[in-house]
Amino acid sequence: MNDTLLDAVRRYAEAYAGSDGMAQTPIPGLTTIRATTPSAIDYAISRPLACLVLQGGKRVTMGKETFDFSAGDSLLITADVPTVSQITRASAGEPYFSLVLDLDQIAIADLAAEMKLGPVLQGSPVRVEPSDTEVADAALRLMRLVERPSALPVLQAPLIREMHYWLLVGKHGPVIRQLGWPECHAQRVARAVALLRTEFAHSLPIERLAAAAGMSASSFYQHFRALTSLSPLQFQKQLRLIEARRLMTSEGSSASSAAFAVGYESVQQFTREYRRMFGLPPGKDANAARGTIGTKAQGAF
Repeated sequence: MNDTLLDAVRRYAEAYAGSDGMAQTPIPGLTTIRATTPSAIDYAISRPLACLVLQGGKRVTMGKETFDFSAGDSLLITADVPTVSQITRASAGEPYFSLVLDLDQIAIADLAAEMKLGPVLQGSPVRVEPSDTEVADAALRLMRLVERPSALPVLQAPLIREMHYWLLVGKHGPVIRQLGWPECHAQRVARAVALLRTEFAHSLPIERLAAAAGMSASSFYQHFRALTSLSPLQFQKQLRLIEARRLMTSEGSSASSAAFAVGYESVQQFTREYRRMFGLPPGKDANAARGTIGTKAQGAF
């Protein structure tokens, strides 16, 4: 990994990062992350992204798979999947730094068509590999562009496209390529996931989700579980619980208010399922977690 990229990310993050360590750049979907201590556990339903770790280390778990990665590694998430993550190596003298790019599925589709890339078999939606030199170089030029605001309107789109190109032809190419096929199973399931994200507090019969994906109910259930590691009902439940936790820790909502806000009709059921997911009852967990644990619909890496 080129230390010049680390310097550019450090410079931007130290100037603009908020209390959560995140600094969104003027380029949509490009974010720097900084942490000076190991973090608490973060629960999230992550969107497709590429994360280049420049300093420090992190651990991400999806289902039964655990990935430990550090400086010089790239994490790729290519589907909306539940993750449990934690920054494991960070200090005031040597902070954790990473650069996160939301994957642009339109750009991937355009490139895949232009490059005449065929579809590939579905692979794991979470992968860690050493960062490709070309990807890091493109990321460095993006960070340099951030420091030249007048050039952003002209050069931003071509550089984002170039970074996606190098991701496609690099180590992560096969798993990213599936995002470029509009009617592939991943894209169809993504349409149902978008519906779940916006209406998670409401009852969503599997027939409605399957219709959004353009599949039969049985086929949809099979492909949804293969892509996300969860059933649609489990996925919706995690969205509800993560949002309820955010309401309690960030906005001070009571457990009962949070439960009803995310669609539960029974506080007892909410408490039972909350404890099963987070290990503590809602009130006790919120008191321990308030101000220290992130609970976001999209995780920070």
